[in-house]
Amino acid sequence: MPRISFLAASFFAATAVAQVPGPLTPEVHPPITSYKCTTAGGCKAVQSSVVLDSNYRWLHNVDGYTNCVTTGFNKEFCPDVETCAKTCALEGVDYASYGIRTSGDALTLNIYKTDPVTNVTSLSSPRVYLLADDNTYEHFKLLNQEFSFDVDVSQVPCGINGALYFSEMNDKGDANELNTAGAKYGTGYCDAQCPKQNFIKGVANLNNTYGACCQEMDIWEANRAAAAFTPHPCNTTQVFACEGTQCGNGDERYSGVCDKDGCDFNAYRNGNKAYYSPGANYTVDTSKKFTVVTQFVTTDGTSAGALKEIRRLYVQDGKVIQNSKVSVPGLAADDSITDAYCSAQKKVFGGVDHHAQLGGLKTMGEAIGRGMVLALSIWDDAGSYMGWLDQDPYPADADPSKPGVGRGPCPTTGGRPEELIRQFPDAKVVFSNIRSGDIGSTFGGNATVVRRAVELRV
Repeated sequence: MPRISFLAASFFAATAVAQVPGPLTPEVHPPITSYKCTTAGGCKAVQSSVVLDSNYRWLHNVDGYTNCVTTGFNKEFCPDVETCAKTCALEGVDYASYGIRTSGDALTLNIYKTDPVTNVTSLSSPRVYLLADDNTYEHFKLLNQEFSFDVDVSQVPCGINGALYFSEMNDKGDANELNTAGAKYGTGYCDAQCPKQNFIKGVANLNNTYGACCQEMDIWEANRAAAAFTPHPCNTTQVFACEGTQCGNGDERYSGVCDKDGCDFNAYRNGNKAYYSPGANYTVDTSKKFTVVTQFVTTDGTSAGALKEIRRLYVQDGKVIQNSKVSVPGLAADDSITDAYCSAQKKVFGGVDHHAQLGGLKTMGEAIGRGMVLALSIWDDAGSYMGWLDQDPYPADADPSKPGVGRGPCPTTGGRPEELIRQFPDAKVVFSNIRSGDIGSTFGGNATVVRRAVELRV
């Protein structure tokens, strides 16, 4: 059977043997407290935990210690997808060694780790997911709801991204006959960039042919210099194994199934350069902790309505801070993401309005209504040096007088991973106090103020 047909068929085969958990290291998920909130009852603690993504784990032969993947799949264990699923195991991990620590309701992610024996610092760049139980990802359904968290980005310099976002992953990590490891071992990742995973739906991606596409809602991509929130709609449901043009790579970027650019809201890019950075002279002072609030407003004010607007608020030192307003000639003074904002931004900043072509906020909202998995990570960018988030101008050879080319105050000569690891070996992000619930319910004493602000705008 041809390789393409066999992989596609294997996604649904009930007879194939599963990708299995490893036998060597017990998988013990670090506990963390999160909160569910209502306007009537306030916020109630929920005991959760986090799990490391499967792509960061040791994948080895079941009966030994040989890697199943190095520069490619080991053909001894993976001559075909069925044999690979039988013979390769995902191992448990020591979370602290990956720079992952929890305490109460706080999660700390270090991008680098230092070997205590050799004192050598290396890239860790962990990505974790929030679990509802040991075998199930927490599935957030946030239409007509809000999502809040506290964050400390004071130790996240230019060129590093402490990210929190939602992915339309399956809540069991695509656990099935092909994959008994499942969410307990962090399987099933996908996003709007259609990454080429080792396994997609439990099936080995032997020739690195396929990408794992799904809708992605970037709540928070940020460091201490710049921040953005961005919906990335796709015309697919949950994980889709793309191939060729569907993946939208290179010159086919706007022919794929996902909006890779997305519709970003970045205060600096939108003309407000005094809004977000370290120091008391900025509206949001990133030298200390603050709260990020994102509200998903629907057309009819219910969870059954279509998504029409994504709003942002901040809270710092007990003060509710409205989002920055756009200050770019030719654009309205918006402070939230709507389809009108997205299309107008594309016209003024330039580029293909793939967001609208794929259904815009309505499509993104359908995924949010079905349920999405929370991902938290920290990473650097060897490809574009995080210039798309924090550099001015971006690209480096862009005309700085053109609107939208400045993404943040960071220099175009920065962001090189080999320099970052030397200069900032202790770089880390701390996420805490993760809450979700009714609009206006996640602020404690500030809830009345926020509810009133929302009511005035509806």
